[in-house]
Amino acid sequence: MGLSALETRGWTRFAADCATLDWAAAAHEAGCAALADPVQRETWLQCEGTWFVGVDALPTAPDGSIGGVPLAGPAPAALAPLPDLHPAQLSITFPGYPRPRAGESEAGFRYRLKRDAAHVDGVLAEGEARRRRIREPHAWILGLPLTEAEAGASPLVAWEGSHQIMRTALRAALAGHPPETWGEVDITDAYQVARRTCFETCRRVELPAAPGEALLLHRLTLHGIAPWAEGAKAPPEGRMVAYFRPQIAGGAAAWLAG
Repeated sequence: MGLSALETRGWTRFAADCATLDWAAAAHEAGCAALADPVQRETWLQCEGTWFVGVDALPTAPDGSIGGVPLAGPAPAALAPLPDLHPAQLSITFPGYPRPRAGESEAGFRYRLKRDAAHVDGVLAEGEARRRRIREPHAWILGLPLTEAEAGASPLVAWEGSHQIMRTALRAALAGHPPETWGEVDITDAYQVARRTCFETCRRVELPAAPGEALLLHRLTLHGIAPWAEGAKAPPEGRMVAYFRPQIAGGAAAWLAG
């Protein structure tokens, strides 16, 4: 579908490609090694063993390559030139997801279960009061599946058009502040109202995908992970997806630009 749908829908899918599949095979091997590593498991296995969060857990190079295999295919080509990339996140879900995460409140778990823990990346909740600020403004979110898993096995979920609602609401909330200070402004109330509007007005779409394909989300798209459907099948290493989220040049102002 390419980039044309990104601004209208907030997500797009790139069809399976041999070059992307080669990268996924190399990343899968590294992902299985990370999952088996006791230190990584202790750090990242959450939700009572049903989610490996895996921030920066894949040993990808700044150009996105892994094990000497380049990050290539239609999605990276459409996003070129790529900025320097952090090591990819290795997000893995298993049967039974979600279970409560350590320290998660009853309301927080209910939100994870009923609303897919939906969020906009880069808007971080801080402190005991969980007030939200734009701390990590990304350019885009690229998901690269590493295992074959059935559609009901906790796929990525997105709310179509939610990026436009979020942009409008957050720009309005920040209108009285100089752009260079936007990363310090408490946007909790505007964010929560906009999120509720998205739930009420945007189509929720599940986005299962296979190795060789790529899923690209707009940086402001509300998204999450669906619960694992009863009986859904995946390999022993679960539904494994690599994510790249490079920071956007220009900070919060560029992040909210139309």
